[in-house]
Amino acid sequence: MINWLRRHVKAIIVLIILISSTISMLHLKRAYELDRNSSSEEEFKIAQLIFGLTIGYVVFSFLFNKWKQYQQLKNSHAQAQLELLKSKMDPHFFFNTLNNLYGLAIEKSDDTAPIILKLSEVMRYTIYNGEKETVTLRQEIEHLRQYIEIHKIRYKTDINIQLHQELSTEEFLVSPLLFINLLENAFKHGVETLTVGAFINIYIKAKRNRVSFEIENNFLPSVYLHGGTGLNNLKQRLKLCYPKRHTFEVKATDGVYKAKLELTIS
Repeated sequence: MINWLRRHVKAIIVLIILISSTISMLHLKRAYELDRNSSSEEEFKIAQLIFGLTIGYVVFSFLFNKWKQYQQLKNSHAQAQLELLKSKMDPHFFFNTLNNLYGLAIEKSDDTAPIILKLSEVMRYTIYNGEKETVTLRQEIEHLRQYIEIHKIRYKTDINIQLHQELSTEEFLVSPLLFINLLENAFKHGVETLTVGAFINIYIKAKRNRVSFEIENNFLPSVYLHGGTGLNNLKQRLKLCYPKRHTFEVKATDGVYKAKLELTIS
């Protein structure tokens, strides 16, 4: 009973005020009609004002609560949509790596154990850090390095991969798994289409409240694909995580694909 009263104390007070002011208005109106006393008229107006303000409070509270519910639903929907987009990471990499592991295991290659270890690190990061709202830029860069190391072991051909950093700090907080999507594309639609001369250049800059990620890779024009599910998911995530606080550009010219992503960190 006490808990119920605590939860509904505001509603009870409002109800008491409404009932009291209504009774007062009826009583004062009757009294004024009988003797036309000016004091009764003033008291009636005060009771009327209290009644009106209380009704206004009730209406405002109702509308405000509805607005809060709408915002909560909107945020919940956005969060659910974001989690769904995160879960749609391209499985292409994992499938190909497992196929490579199968081949290495049959050959009893010394590369089998290192690639299993690095793959487990990549999967652990994707599963656990991918659930977080933000991670440090240092963690994201290390995740990219692990991913690159796996591919260096996987591919028998020589690949020139360069990762350049220009950072005022590695402790910037960013949304997880944004950059890996672009690196995946560089391998999937670039390196895997070439037999010789494949390259990937990555430039990461962090200064003041801005983080810039640029990546370029060569590709075989005859098999080049525009867009794709991965890029569409990335664009939707950017709208949810960095509304009006990001720029994203891609272009492909002369067999070289370039993507540039800039984030403003609040």
